Amino acid sequence: MKKTIKKTIKLIIPAKYCKMYRKFFPIKSPYGFFGNYKTWAEAKADSTGYDDEKILEKVKNNLLKVKHGEAVYERDSVIFDTIQYSWPLLASLLWITSKNKNRLNLIDFGGSLGSAYFQNIGFLKHLEELRWNIVEQNNFTECGKKYFEDESLKFFTSIDNCLKETTPKTILLSSSVQYLEDPYSFLKNLIPHDFDYIIFDRTTFLQDSERITLQKVPPGIYPASYPAWFLHEKKFLDIFKEKYMVKAEWDALGGKRNLGDIESFEKGFIFVKK
Repeated sequence: MKKTIKKTIKLIIPAKYCKMYRKFFPIKSPYGFFGNYKTWAEAKADSTGYDDEKILEKVKNNLLKVKHGEAVYERDSVIFDTIQYSWPLLASLLWITSKNKNRLNLIDFGGSLGSAYFQNIGFLKHLEELRWNIVEQNNFTECGKKYFEDESLKFFTSIDNCLKETTPKTILLSSSVQYLEDPYSFLKNLIPHDFDYIIFDRTTFLQDSERITLQKVPPGIYPASYPAWFLHEKKFLDIFKEKYMVKAEWDALGGKRNLGDIESFEKGFIFVKK
């Protein structure tokens, strides 16, 4: 009976009232962020993980299309018709280059096979010097070296390995730190590396709490699920306050997200060493 009522209302309701309809007859998606796990291990036990070779293969194939000019833009393995810029991120990168004699040398932590590099290269290829160092898990690093590495784009398995070869002043963490088992410890250990600039983009937060969830990815992207943090914003900011100042912050592309009992938000920050 309930299904019949929903169908009837959907047929007669004007488009401008669709938002009200969804409020009273919400359609729950089986994909997104779920749960409030006590530990990362519990969430991981319910997940399929991110190291499935099918994920890497899809990212590789679609980014190769971008590299060869057969596609415009890739993000999270999905091809887009137009580049969806994070303008605050790009402005941050260009501001940094303007302070460093038109040179940019950065670490892109968790940067896949170069999604952000190919996203922004149209505004960066004129630079006097460009070195984009991606730190990723082993299988992505091997693939990156084989198919994508060139004089500007490099791949490493750790920050320390990268720093043995070059001296980047900037580190970028876009949609990456929330997928670490212990993001707060990682961020504390980041401070002694003494980067001049630390940039975050597409990082998920809660206002006054934190949460470990299970992210279920729509199979149209790739069939996978993995643990994901929603960080406590103040706790996050406190890690940097002694050594860094916030130059700017912004609402990231993902915007606000309803987790059922609480609203989350996606943000970006640029920290500058004091």
